[in-house]
Amino acid sequence: MKSIILFLICFPFIVTAQNSVIGKISPKLNQIIESSDPDVKVKVWVDLVDKGNNSWMLNNPESFLSKRSIERRAKRGVTINETDLPLWTGYISEIENAGFRIISKSKWFNSVTVETNSAGLNKLAQMPFVKKLDLVAKAKNRNKFINSDNSGIVLSTGSFNSTTSLDYGSSLAQLLPQQIPAVHDLGFNGEGVFICLMDAGFNNLAHEVYDSLDLVATWDFVNNDPDVGDGGMGTGSHGTATLSVIAGYKPGSLIGTAYKSSYLLAKTENTDTETPSEEDYWIAAAEWADSIGVDVTSTSLVYLEFDPPFPGYTWQDMNGNTARMTIGADLAVAKGISVFNSAGNNGLDQSHNTLAAPADGDSVISIGSITAEGIRSGFSSVGPTVDGRIKPDVMAVGSAVYAAAPGGRTNYTITSGTSLACPIAAGIAALLLQKNDTLSPMQIREILRNTASQPNSPDRLMGWGIMNALSAINGVPSSIEDPRTGTPAEFLLISNYPNPFNPSTTINFSLPTEKFLTVNLFSTTGSLVKEVTKGTFPSGDSKIMLDGSGLSSGIYILVVDSGDKIYSHKLSLLK
Repeated sequence: MKSIILFLICFPFIVTAQNSVIGKISPKLNQIIESSDPDVKVKVWVDLVDKGNNSWMLNNPESFLSKRSIERRAKRGVTINETDLPLWTGYISEIENAGFRIISKSKWFNSVTVETNSAGLNKLAQMPFVKKLDLVAKAKNRNKFINSDNSGIVLSTGSFNSTTSLDYGSSLAQLLPQQIPAVHDLGFNGEGVFICLMDAGFNNLAHEVYDSLDLVATWDFVNNDPDVGDGGMGTGSHGTATLSVIAGYKPGSLIGTAYKSSYLLAKTENTDTETPSEEDYWIAAAEWADSIGVDVTSTSLVYLEFDPPFPGYTWQDMNGNTARMTIGADLAVAKGISVFNSAGNNGLDQSHNTLAAPADGDSVISIGSITAEGIRSGFSSVGPTVDGRIKPDVMAVGSAVYAAAPGGRTNYTITSGTSLACPIAAGIAALLLQKNDTLSPMQIREILRNTASQPNSPDRLMGWGIMNALSAINGVPSSIEDPRTGTPAEFLLISNYPNPFNPSTTINFSLPTEKFLTVNLFSTTGSLVKEVTKGTFPSGDSKIMLDGSGLSSGIYILVVDSGDKIYSHKLSLLK
């Protein structure tokens, strides 16, 4: 009788435990387990339930973030939260003591990756602090260069004004359509901005274009060492080229968009044979760059179509919320980092998008490709995302781009792909941040969209159009001062687009808390020209339309009075 009672008590526990284990294993991972040999090993995300007893560290961020990373968050209104905390060492120890080797870690996702078989998965699932087990995506990079031998192509500067103070050599053609040389002439070159390139390696840092490169840090996430060249698995000719078009500086040959910025280089793809690359390399690189204090990331890699038997991403998954690396890219933006990604080289499909992760991210600035003449490159991927968002965001030159080549200090190549358009575009963000480093990633995206060639009629082929660095830099507010004290404004950012304008312009500003504001327009002599508006505005971003009809051409001062402080912004009306 005792055994029967014992059986009745234990049986419900067994059923509950089995259901609990099964519920922790994702459908995608379960599909692999059921279709493969039980001894076949797979690489999996092990999501943890919490950060253990680490919450006290939120009051001591300097213990897990660099000073620069903390300051970046403060400048851009980002709050340090639990996703920034390191993983709980107690959970890590228990996993390792159970015989698992941890390959990589992610504090943003509160996860570790391990490689194990079906028996190991069941063992992990029974651990009470394990929340979920999911497959680490192994996807093919779909953003190789379109061509690397373009010896017959003649580089042309088109009809753009080519009077510049710097000698760009053959790289001038790829910079003029975005009006980058004109911004360089204003004194903006990206100095003081940290940029991270995530690519397949950088195997020719001895090239002459990198002689003045300010290199902050390097890490190879494929081979787990600081050598981002050809050591270990993977070769880096792709990264050599993409880095040169943003960071290169060799007058007479090639000058990059942000040639004075400081750079972090992350090798995140294994190019050996056709072995798929894995999402956790990119996520680990993004977290590494964040902890150092990066401002902008540029990634010329996109992923789609896993190798069998792994279930792949398809165009239907390009919704911003499926691929883990897409979610990771959006998390990076939430940390105050402007994330640029090439849209992909999958061309046009009339029936659906041709994007690949993480270009589908809702906060990612996805870059398509044009020719030096301003025509969309036929290979450039198109949107929209499955949830209806317009992609790409903006366009930059990616056809017949002059870039550094591997195998010598003075070798150059002409090549094509959205891989080249992306770093050229990311460099423009560095120019904007040099002028005002408090700009949030969303403000940068809005400025780039609003100053591109088709701001009022974005489409799935070219998004908001061809970037215009000169208009963008003019749309960035400088440090705004209170005229009564001469001290920098601490809370209010004001910008307007277009500027110059005729007859109307949109005033954009951001408030940390709800405030009553009085907004007036003055002449440069101090006379009141127009009472614009007054009222209570909520925290966050707000917009005001200013109608300049009836006003004469000239410079005007927009004055915003919050009661305790006054802020001003210059406007130019051009008729």
